[in-house]
Amino acid sequence: RQVASETCSTERAMDLDLAHKADHLFVEKNAKVLYTYDVVWRSSEIRWASRWDIYLSMDNAVPKKVHWFSIVNSLMIVVCLTGMVAMILARNLRRDISQYNRVAASEEDAAALDDPHEETGWKLVHQDVFRPPATCPMLLCVGVGSGCQVFLMALATIAFAAVGFVSPANRGSLMVVMLMLYVCMGSFAGYHCARLYKTFKGQRWQKATVLTALLYPGVCFAVFFVLDVSLATYGSTGAVPLSTLVAILALWFGISVPLVFLGAYLGFRKEPIEFPVKFSNIPRPVPAASWYVSPPFTVVVGGVLPFGACFVELFFILSSMWMDQFYYVFGFTFLVFLILCVTCAQITMVLLYFQLCAEDYRWWWRTFLTSGSTALYVFLYSAFYFSKLESNMPVTYALYFGYMGIIAVGLFLLTGTIGFFAGLWFNITIFSSIKVD
Repeated sequence: RQVASETCSTERAMDLDLAHKADHLFVEKNAKVLYTYDVVWRSSEIRWASRWDIYLSMDNAVPKKVHWFSIVNSLMIVVCLTGMVAMILARNLRRDISQYNRVAASEEDAAALDDPHEETGWKLVHQDVFRPPATCPMLLCVGVGSGCQVFLMALATIAFAAVGFVSPANRGSLMVVMLMLYVCMGSFAGYHCARLYKTFKGQRWQKATVLTALLYPGVCFAVFFVLDVSLATYGSTGAVPLSTLVAILALWFGISVPLVFLGAYLGFRKEPIEFPVKFSNIPRPVPAASWYVSPPFTVVVGGVLPFGACFVELFFILSSMWMDQFYYVFGFTFLVFLILCVTCAQITMVLLYFQLCAEDYRWWWRTFLTSGSTALYVFLYSAFYFSKLESNMPVTYALYFGYMGIIAVGLFLLTGTIGFFAGLWFNITIFSSIKVD
């Protein structure tokens, strides 16, 4: 009774640490513990539509100014990157294009145009810049197609949640909306995969379509199934029943897979992507590059700024997932998501410009990995966040890192696709502005 009077009080919140510190508080084995509670119904002036406001108001736990700080921090990164991109496009590229398109009027001008000590050399790779990748072109197409599916699902889910279509009163409604939107976006995955694969002059579009429909969803389902079996062996009530697994398989093979094949059929019938210049039959040798434009350095650096633009909001999202805290400020989430997309596109274009100036035309995989490395930093941050959780069972480690691994792979596909299309647009834009003999 003494411990109960200390831990339970109507004047302050319950302090469980006092109960843990008390030496005389113990329960004998096989003892029966009775839990009782009282419910008192009182009339309230709060409207039924506003009954969740007290839980959804983040001012009690996290002030809104923290989220605004995250937005301002992200916007500052975007402004800096926008200035760099504007400087490249408006200053360097305009100078390069005007110089490349200048007609030599005399021998002095011709000698100036042929000066090997020029600062930029991205025009020198115009016959190789659109050459299909030599390493796993089908896998790149599958990654881009899957990334389109994940991107559209994430954009639609956050938008619906921001306008209030997903109610917190319905437990699990956000997950259901995500799953339904993902399977409905299968046609976009098949379309972009097949058209890009056709642009690479690939012939096995059926295999590429099968991989698009089964690879990433299959990995996610396999990890989810193993984790669910682990929960079931521990007798946890959080284990998903067999009927739900069957329903997920029905959505996958009944809706997503047919839509992927439909999109692939339409994409392969579409004309390939038109490039402003054609590539030669003989690849140009790539000169030795400096360390700051090498693939390992650019890939590692490429994900730093996008992660910095979203890590504050990521903390609150992880807290809602693993600490049972409410998170319903999806308006901030939508803004951070847009900033993340813009940051991935801009950092990819900046690093791509430096790569082309180094006469390295192997950009297909580089752009995908540069912005996709954001997922690596998210996963490392989640590992750091895990140190704050109290875990004493092996299944806890498996659940946490299993689910965070699925999220990280999905984010890798999403951000990698954004960087890929940003690099494609950048190359088409600059190489369509020069005169090629």
